[in-house]
Amino acid sequence: MDINTNSLFAQMQSMSLQASGNKLPAVGGDMQGISGINAVNSTNSSSSDFGNILTDALKTVNELQQDTGAKKMAFELGDPNVSLGEVMIASSKSGVALDAAVQVRNKFVEAYKEIMSMPV
Repeated sequence: MDINTNSLFAQMQSMSLQASGNKLPAVGGDMQGISGINAVNSTNSSSSDFGNILTDALKTVNELQQDTGAKKMAFELGDPNVSLGEVMIASSKSGVALDAAVQVRNKFVEAYKEIMSMPV
């Protein structure tokens, strides 16, 4: 089984753009009509968008963790403006966000391993 990597890569890019809402015409198996510069530019823009989304998600998880720590500390010090309910809700939110981030990481690792084990 001979897999043309350029064709596979172009199909993956097309599916990625379609999933994000940008429609591109289907790319044939032989990369005709696509210059190398256009293919590289579309790859860089979609990967930078994905990188930005991932970075923003991790920043949000970090902010939730820091907010939870601050609320816990304020409650422990006796701040009357922070209730136990607020602390528990913040703790639950940060726990769920961290669990989701770990699951996303695990899926990425699985996908990477699967791709790396594919015969070329």
